[in-house]
Amino acid sequence: MCGIVGYIGHQQAWEIIIKGLHRLEYRGYDSAGVALLDNDGQLNIYKKAGKVSDLEAYAANKDLYGMLGMGHTRWATHGIPSDRNSHPHTSGDGRLSIIHNGIIENYAVIKEALLAKGHQFSSDTDTEVLIHLIEEIKDHEQVILEEAVRIALNRVIGAYAIVVMSKDEPDLLIAARKGSPLVIGVGLREYFIASDASPIIEYTKNVIYLKDNEIAYLRRDELVVKTIDNKVQTPYIQELDLKLEMLEKGGYDHFMLKEIYEQPRSVRDCMRGRIYPDSGEVQLGGIKEYAEKLKNVDRIIIVACGTSWHAGLVGEYLIEEYARVSVEVEYASEFRYRNPIITEKDIVIAISQSGETADTMAAITLAKEKGATIFGICNVVGSSIPRISHAGVYTHAGPEIGVASTKAFTAQVTALTLLAFYIAKLRGQIKRSDLTYLLTELNNIPNEIQKALAANDGIKQIAHHFTGSRNCLFLGRGSGFPVALEGALKLKEISYIHAEGYPAAEMKHGPIALIDEEMPVIFIATKNSSYEKVISNIQEVKARKGVVIAIVTKGDKHVKAIADYVIEIPESNEAFLPLLAIIPLQLLSYHIAVMRGCNVDQPRNLAKSVTVE
Repeated sequence: MCGIVGYIGHQQAWEIIIKGLHRLEYRGYDSAGVALLDNDGQLNIYKKAGKVSDLEAYAANKDLYGMLGMGHTRWATHGIPSDRNSHPHTSGDGRLSIIHNGIIENYAVIKEALLAKGHQFSSDTDTEVLIHLIEEIKDHEQVILEEAVRIALNRVIGAYAIVVMSKDEPDLLIAARKGSPLVIGVGLREYFIASDASPIIEYTKNVIYLKDNEIAYLRRDELVVKTIDNKVQTPYIQELDLKLEMLEKGGYDHFMLKEIYEQPRSVRDCMRGRIYPDSGEVQLGGIKEYAEKLKNVDRIIIVACGTSWHAGLVGEYLIEEYARVSVEVEYASEFRYRNPIITEKDIVIAISQSGETADTMAAITLAKEKGATIFGICNVVGSSIPRISHAGVYTHAGPEIGVASTKAFTAQVTALTLLAFYIAKLRGQIKRSDLTYLLTELNNIPNEIQKALAANDGIKQIAHHFTGSRNCLFLGRGSGFPVALEGALKLKEISYIHAEGYPAAEMKHGPIALIDEEMPVIFIATKNSSYEKVISNIQEVKARKGVVIAIVTKGDKHVKAIADYVIEIPESNEAFLPLLAIIPLQLLSYHIAVMRGCNVDQPRNLAKSVTVE
């Protein structure tokens, strides 16, 4: 949510910033704006509610000169989406400008004090309050801008990633972060600032991931990083493992479709160097030093949100089945609000694609304070959750641009599968022969996913029948239940059809009342330990004139005889059902959404990374 791009150097900033804002559109936003500063101190600000393309059209014939600038895409928190609430915001005298991702929690108190001192505000945002506070400190405490920003950040409560510029300082950008991501790209006498690496990779692979409570002062020939306590830091420059083509659609109509089709590769990349089927070995170097604790752990707590929470539920099934460890899966957004019982004996696993999910970060911060060992399962290298975790596993799925997660889910499930087998072997809960068999099967799953993708044309035909649906049920048993939850989430996220996932056995405890000839019911009906029970559930739906779409194992005849539509997936071990069964549900949701004319990659009201509560 929200996107930040900044530039200082020898190139014209406008093109770099606009291109960067387009790269950040996947984060979700409702307005966009740019501030440009030329060498004479002329500050031009252009902002517009709507898309980045609307901003481009608005600024088409205006003065776009400047080799220092910053841009922003806003996801509304304080104040409705509008031109006046769009970023950048300026100080009362118009000499300072700011862009901001996050929430200033005590802005109302600060605003009241500033109003009493004569400040006037032109927006409803918390961000404008912050730039007025910086102005107030600078003017009345007689300090330079760098010091005013530092003092102001010590007085605010909340989360932020900010960039500040001044008409009086045409060779200075100030960036700071706390709880919201910010990356600095290091070039030759030029620097780039962004919410993530996607706007930077075209220009440099050398980046600095700014840490919490750090402030960066950027000039064309100098970069200084300090803490908000004014202590100079030595920034660590690392090289991005990212290619520009990863950020392009590559001939697909949407990023989401591209990412669905990337799953054979992304699952393979998650396993690469970690499984050795011939010897029955799983190696997870990121958690190796905690092997003894894993061997003796009594309880694992998984915290996550959204799709990552569904992956966590799959992890619960796998870890309990194979490692015989008690697992609890918690909504990170609720975890710290109910005084959870956590001890130093516990392992808490945080799952997040971005590694920046605010609720998940808050949950593991609490768990860490109580002495728990924290593992992170994340995709983005250098993000916050891996940095504050004790250890962890990167999923290596590559950039995911579509707001609705697809390859992130299967990569997370793959990582959790590896973790389950790893713990099972440590604890002596699995025979070597059984592990060798499972790893051999898992090693072949990318090929099986490729086969599941081959059903796309048939799935597209089925989708035609449900573009007018208003509600939908997804039902599954065992590890098919979290797949049902994830399938329902995908449909509602991108098509705006109300959909709910349930354990199939719970259907008779309420949802069955909804079933009629207008209600599509999607079953995870593959051949597993619950197969016969699921068939009974399908018959109950058909008896009430419900329309049944069934995900079945290839060659199935029993379900095919009673369901209205069937989609086949390859046969596999039950442990790997989620990795295959989710593929047709992703494709079905995608095609329904496209046929309904929905913006698949940027669904309304959603952001890719939820970096505020």
